[in-house]
Amino acid sequence: MTISYNWLHEYLPGGKAGLPNSIDPEKLSSILSSIGLEVESLEKYEEVKGGMEGLVIGEVIACEKHPNADKLSLTKVNIGAGEPLQIVCGAPNVATGQKVVVAAVGTTIYPKKAEPLTMKVAKIRGAESHGMICAEDEIGLSEDHAGIMVLPDAVKAGTPAADYFKPYTDWIYEIGLTPNRSDAMSHLGVARDVCAWLSHHENKKVKVKSPFPDQFKADNNKLPISVTIENTGACRRYAGVSISNVTVKESPRWLQQKLKAIGLRPISNIVDITNYILHETGQPLHAFDADAIKGGKIVVKNLPEGTPFVTLDGKERKLSAEDLMICNAEDGMCIGGVYGGVNSGVQNNTRNIFLESAWFNPVNIRKTSFRYNLRTDAAIRFEKSVDIGNAVNVLKRAALMIKEMAGGEIASEVVDVYPAPAEKKEVTLSFSYLKRLSGKVYAPDTVKNILESLGFEILFQNDAEIKAAVPLHKTDVSLPADIVEEVMRIDGFDNVEIPRSITITPSVEISDHPASYQEKTSGLLAGMGFHEIFSNSITNSAFYTEEEIKTGVRMMNSLSAELNMMRPEMLESGLQSIIHNLNRKNNNLRFFEFGKTYTAGKAGKYDEDNHLVLYVSGNITEEGWKIKKQTADFHYLKGIIHSLISQCGIEAEEYMVADHPKLSPYVQVNYNGTKIAVVGGVNKKLLDRFDIRQDVWYADVLWDELMRITAGLEIRYRDIPRFPAVNRDLAFVIDKKLAYGTVESVARSAKIERLVSVELFDVFESEKLGKEKKSMAVSFTFQDEEKTLTDKEIDDMMKKIITVFEKELRAEIRK
Repeated sequence: MTISYNWLHEYLPGGKAGLPNSIDPEKLSSILSSIGLEVESLEKYEEVKGGMEGLVIGEVIACEKHPNADKLSLTKVNIGAGEPLQIVCGAPNVATGQKVVVAAVGTTIYPKKAEPLTMKVAKIRGAESHGMICAEDEIGLSEDHAGIMVLPDAVKAGTPAADYFKPYTDWIYEIGLTPNRSDAMSHLGVARDVCAWLSHHENKKVKVKSPFPDQFKADNNKLPISVTIENTGACRRYAGVSISNVTVKESPRWLQQKLKAIGLRPISNIVDITNYILHETGQPLHAFDADAIKGGKIVVKNLPEGTPFVTLDGKERKLSAEDLMICNAEDGMCIGGVYGGVNSGVQNNTRNIFLESAWFNPVNIRKTSFRYNLRTDAAIRFEKSVDIGNAVNVLKRAALMIKEMAGGEIASEVVDVYPAPAEKKEVTLSFSYLKRLSGKVYAPDTVKNILESLGFEILFQNDAEIKAAVPLHKTDVSLPADIVEEVMRIDGFDNVEIPRSITITPSVEISDHPASYQEKTSGLLAGMGFHEIFSNSITNSAFYTEEEIKTGVRMMNSLSAELNMMRPEMLESGLQSIIHNLNRKNNNLRFFEFGKTYTAGKAGKYDEDNHLVLYVSGNITEEGWKIKKQTADFHYLKGIIHSLISQCGIEAEEYMVADHPKLSPYVQVNYNGTKIAVVGGVNKKLLDRFDIRQDVWYADVLWDELMRITAGLEIRYRDIPRFPAVNRDLAFVIDKKLAYGTVESVARSAKIERLVSVELFDVFESEKLGKEKKSMAVSFTFQDEEKTLTDKEIDDMMKKIITVFEKELRAEIRK
């Protein structure tokens, strides 16, 4: 939100900016931030850059041809002080007796299309020049460079140019408004808050200077236009007035200056007045060419789905049946509250206008605005809700301004269709609740005075509570907590004392199961050298296949062509983080992320699933004088996943090798037949898509499924075994295609209670073993919690394992 310092002061008690009672820019900035209107920047605005400082009006008292150049003139210029200046001038229109603008030596000028230039004594074709006679573009007044600027004869030589031209200067505030503060989206709204602050902190009643006219009268009723609202839910109030015989032309200079200062381009007097009113009051207006309103009727309604409509930008749009349209007796003229139509807007030859001031439903406006990507100033205000009670006051002010600046007559009475007038909300605030929420004791009269200064009507008050009617411009106030916020921000959050001690009651979570596991898992991964990342849930549909897009969740109103879909998988968004780091020479990466994926089911049904994903790329250990570097691989990441699952209390996971369109190799991790995770390497095709030139290993833990399983597990504690564990190694030859996971499962299937762990420590392949054979060496750990195991007991258990291996795996035991 952009606010002009000068403009704001027109509604403050100190009068115009610069007067003795006005608030200086820095103090005003502090006040705005303290009342919740955070000032993000404060910058000086100059209509003419440099403010014409140093420029002076001079009189050309002599002008003759330069002795050494045909196109140059040698002039003498009186600038009202000291000796006349000799200036070499190249303008064809320079002549004796002219009053001109002079930049003397030492003055800096700011040309429209060039860098600033500081005047120095120069020698031009052998003649000294002590300054410059300026054209309009050379001092930033316009882009005209046809010749030097010639001023009226009555102007006195020596007059500072700034005093003559009076270039507009201002201070411009950029305010970071929160979405609920629609009441502050105007100069009047901000002034209302500033006056409330002044009233409270300076102990005097201060009110905003109202710009609304006390007297309004139609000149005649020659151009009556009727109004009908068919969709009263989308448009609760519609007011309008006709103005005839207007002249569309440039706006007065003061109006153009105000609009330029806040970043708006002046267009014409009619359009500029509607923009001025918008930024003054927060109420959008729309001007129709009254002669284009067929049948003399305005009908506010919805048109059939797919109706073509050409907007002001010349584009044809197919309307939705949800779009609210402003129509005449035959067709649509304007997308209500969003954008006008090409055939009904004010043109240079427009003579009669119909001015609209309305209240449109914020939800309807927001949907329509995003549907067509028309984020206009009017739509932004309507979607946050405007003051429904002020529509007619604003309309009358605009009509009088148009009559003043564009001529013409007010050719109808104000039409105000308001089927169900809005009632003010009533909110009761107890002072005990105010103290509990704010941490400060406020006197009842203090609360009353603050609320009244903000426009609240006090209905009832005693020592315990206060009841107030909320003004219609305060669309965000409906609860006692909202009233507390109003009181605190005007009083100042900094004025709440910090107590010496704070008493709190610890909260007790009924079930913190998922959060607890997430915290423990994050700690484990961080200890393993992983870094947590957060990637965007909104992604680019171009990353995914047609099948994935069919079941994906597309964005209806995406703000970017590259962010148009909710991610169906976590892999691609993580690869974006990988390449971002690789491009910055951060090549050794270990990331983890808790995130969600989104898929669409039946109509209106969507699935939102939680995941824990891991990405590993590059080296996991750096090379040193004593150790060699170790590159991440599939087995490293599989071990990490095994550790995570073990921490969750699941020991007997199963591993299944399978094919996958994006991962190779690919292993699915199951528990009792249910998939809980996948581990694999990102294939080259996908890596090339992201321009990644090194291996990336990826794991996806189905967090919701894992939490469901762990929720049913019992936590059991036992003493640390007092008796030693015994290790036995076994080497055997098996089919090359058999995975270690199968070997471990077969070993566990022997159901040896005292078998504590099974660990693979070597794999050997050689033609001597056979072309399709490999040798595995596995270590088995046995332990009995009640006694020390004997050699015979260990031998019996090993024989049982060997028997199972020979039978189930057709293993050949190596001796």
